Amino acid sequence: MKKLISLVALGLTLAVGVAHAADDKAPTAQQSKMKTCNVDAKDKKGDERKAFMKECLSAKPAAAAEGNSQQSKMKTCNTEAKGKKGDERKKFMSECLKG
Repeated sequence: MKKLISLVALGLTLAVGVAHAADDKAPTAQQSKMKTCNVDAKDKKGDERKAFMKECLSAKPAAAAEGNSQQSKMKTCNTEAKGKKGDERKKFMSECLKG
């Protein structure tokens, strides 16, 4: 009986811990900034990449710059994609937004 109670208590503890951990999955501002900087630094290597990452991560207005950069990229790609439809447009937009 003691084993059963212990197992139930352990199961409840684990279930509460897992539920709590699922709530904490949202990335922090620093994690989002790191992700953005990593994407931007994909073509750099060695000391050049280190210097870029240091500057990128220390930049203060990361959220504003990130939003404006993505918005301007989206606007440019949309303009260039005029006349394309369906799969052709999807493929073009995907490549355009990556580059």
